[in-house]
Amino acid sequence: MTKTLQAVIVGAGPAGVRAAQTLVAHGVRPVVVDEAPRWGGQIYRQPPVGFNRSKQTLYGFEAKRADALHGAMAGILGRIDYRPDTLVWSAEGGRLDLLSRGRMGTLPYSQLIVATGATDRVLPFPGWTLPGVYTLGAAQVALKYQGCAIGSRVVIAGTGPLLYLVAYQYAKAGAKVVAVLDTAGFKDKAAAVPAMLRQPAVFAKGLYYLGWLLAHGVPVHQGVRLLRATGDMQVAAMRWRDGANEREVACDAVAFGYALRSETQLADLLGCRFSYNALQRAALPERDAAGRSSVPGVYLAGDGAGIMGADAAEWAGERAALALLADAGKAVDAVRASELEARLARTAAFRIGLERAFPFPQDWAASAPDELVICRCEEITAGQLRQCASDTGAREMNRLKALTRVGMGRCQGRTCGVAAAEILAQACAVAPDAVGRLRGQAPIKPLPFAVMARVDGETA
Repeated sequence: MTKTLQAVIVGAGPAGVRAAQTLVAHGVRPVVVDEAPRWGGQIYRQPPVGFNRSKQTLYGFEAKRADALHGAMAGILGRIDYRPDTLVWSAEGGRLDLLSRGRMGTLPYSQLIVATGATDRVLPFPGWTLPGVYTLGAAQVALKYQGCAIGSRVVIAGTGPLLYLVAYQYAKAGAKVVAVLDTAGFKDKAAAVPAMLRQPAVFAKGLYYLGWLLAHGVPVHQGVRLLRATGDMQVAAMRWRDGANEREVACDAVAFGYALRSETQLADLLGCRFSYNALQRAALPERDAAGRSSVPGVYLAGDGAGIMGADAAEWAGERAALALLADAGKAVDAVRASELEARLARTAAFRIGLERAFPFPQDWAASAPDELVICRCEEITAGQLRQCASDTGAREMNRLKALTRVGMGRCQGRTCGVAAAEILAQACAVAPDAVGRLRGQAPIKPLPFAVMARVDGETA
């Protein structure tokens, strides 16, 4: 028996777009809720209307994929209920709470595909709060959406595939990249080559970015430790350790990050079961090979349930939509479903190599000085977190949050949560999975006071 479908997709990146396209192809009109003003997600973020840079300039090697995804969504706009500029700030009991263009609303659903994507994984260093210091993702947004660089002399630092992509994009756009500082070493990458050859085209692109940077005189330093950014009212230099030597380069901007982390708050509010993923060093919502979560009617797709990359996000979005349709009693192509699962399995094997090539700097917490600001919203330092663990015996993240206010500011732990967990684990001499994770809280992101006041006034 076919169930009534009231399907909602949260997110209009690669996973969300392909999920919507699949549902439409089977006669379903989904609601697509997107926080961004235009579809494409972070990886294929579209510039404002009237922006005149070509897709080739904006997306490089990924121009054809970006164009295909943008075109796919444009082709189904008349058959979906698309809601851009709309934040899902809470969810429970078959209902989403929305904020759209200054107005609150609710949206019921019977089936839900969560495709919330990912954001930067941040590990602070002294000076990271100086003006001119950005995450890699923020630097990329400035280039793609606003057509500008974050500075005239830019340092790209941290580790992960995004490190070299952003460095390449900035240098290709004409910005002066004065240094690429990779905390992963050459030996890490060499050891990971066999696994990364499972996707030779992707591996080749990574080699091209590195080769292009070197050929164009961009200094690339691997196996480094970031020490500090210095400056008065603005970042003026970046200092790092390279073996036994300390080095410094003058700059007016720094973009840094340590790969990506999944945006899991919505899955948490929906009651999805989580488990620790040692490879990605994070607690992630559980899903089966088709994208089904532990909550009936809730499906997970793309980087919001585990970092797999844009190509895999498209496949996962389509596969989750097929699972939703099958669970509702609609006929789907079983061969196509199996093919998608096989592709995702191959990507998972490739991701193992990628994580080995750009490993998490496991000595980061031990080397973080006590005065290092971890939570910039509440001005909580590493020393305060360690002292709390020592004085109170706090050994779990939500207990640490209650006692110190870490993660209670505007970012609600999205920026500081990873670093705080690493500091707590180091202070307690346990593995990171032993300290738990910050529970998702509504609102997922801050709401304007004016909106809340208007709602209160209407209620009164």
